[in-house]
Amino acid sequence: MTEQNLPLSCPSCRQALHVSHLHCPKCETKIEGNYVLPAILTLTHEEQQLMLDFVKSNGSPQRLNGIYKMSYPAIRARLDKLIAKVKEL
Repeated sequence: MTEQNLPLSCPSCRQALHVSHLHCPKCETKIEGNYVLPAILTLTHEEQQLMLDFVKSNGSPQRLNGIYKMSYPAIRARLDKLIAKVKEL
């Protein structure tokens, strides 16, 4: 089974999706209910990856330069945009 990014919105109407069940592939247990996604999962995959890379780089924007092949000001701008979005969650 190929892993895919978690869809956050309905492909038909673009409304936010809700989690209604969880499934264990090992024992086939299913848990049903109405669950809210953690706020961090409402970020795009790219935003989540930037956040993860930032934490892995010990919070150093300079270290992200090598990963993203971008200048410090460009990295700083992406981080500032991400920080602003996280503050709104």
